[in-house]
Amino acid sequence: MIPSIPKFPLAHGIDVALDWLTQHFSWLTQALSHAISAVIDAIVSGLLFVPPWLLILIVAAVGWRVAGRRVGILTLAGLLFLWNLRLWQPTVETFTLVLISTLIAVAIGLPLGIAAALSKRTSRIVMPVLDFMQTMPAFVYLIPAIPFFGLGAVSASVATVIFSTPPTIRLTALGIRQVPADLIEAADAFGSTRKQKLFKVQLPMAVPTIMAGVNQTIMLALSMVVIAAMIGAGGLGGEVWQAIQRLEPGKGFESGIAIVILAMILDRITQRVGRSSKVASAH
Repeated sequence: MIPSIPKFPLAHGIDVALDWLTQHFSWLTQALSHAISAVIDAIVSGLLFVPPWLLILIVAAVGWRVAGRRVGILTLAGLLFLWNLRLWQPTVETFTLVLISTLIAVAIGLPLGIAAALSKRTSRIVMPVLDFMQTMPAFVYLIPAIPFFGLGAVSASVATVIFSTPPTIRLTALGIRQVPADLIEAADAFGSTRKQKLFKVQLPMAVPTIMAGVNQTIMLALSMVVIAAMIGAGGLGGEVWQAIQRLEPGKGFESGIAIVILAMILDRITQRVGRSSKVASAH
């Protein structure tokens, strides 16, 4: 008879750790929650204060200026369609969450990516953590966010930041490592300091790759914001979640198409920025 092996208490250990962190750092998480919530509410209120037709024209003009006439026209048509579907407020809420989450993810990811590119020791520590983060199912990130930040947009934003940061770190490190060795040697020959070499040679040359990472971060943030509707994030994901709960397939597809349109607009604009940066760095 094979003796029974006791189960490793992983779940209990995680529960104990989360309880300890919640008890000892609740003051910090509450402060962050109030700050992030205030920023989200201010941006959403500001964007909703502007007449939808005017904001649509502004965004379309930006798309035209940054990504060309075709993207500008498609942006105008897509946003007018979302307005017509009576999904303007959820679209603004989703865009705000994606914007804030992406800015925080990039602010965290860029320094870590630079450190991983310049230090092999840092890279050996960071890369396995990124593998773990990218392998973990997206739904799992919602679990620790709830006890720290409660239900709502703040928890969704925090979970989205954690989920969407890895591409920025990876592609920032990759872009810096791919800078041609002869350029590095030339910078050394002219007596450049490490700081000058980083900011005047390596980072400018790595901008196209970094922008590709930012693009992937935006796409992951958008997908996670939709999943986070399960914990009260609202926005277009909330519309999809309500449609599922109420068995309204038409409304669900309507909101899903709205998410696709928003994703396409953000993707085309950021891709064009990355290509423009590549051309500029080549010259």
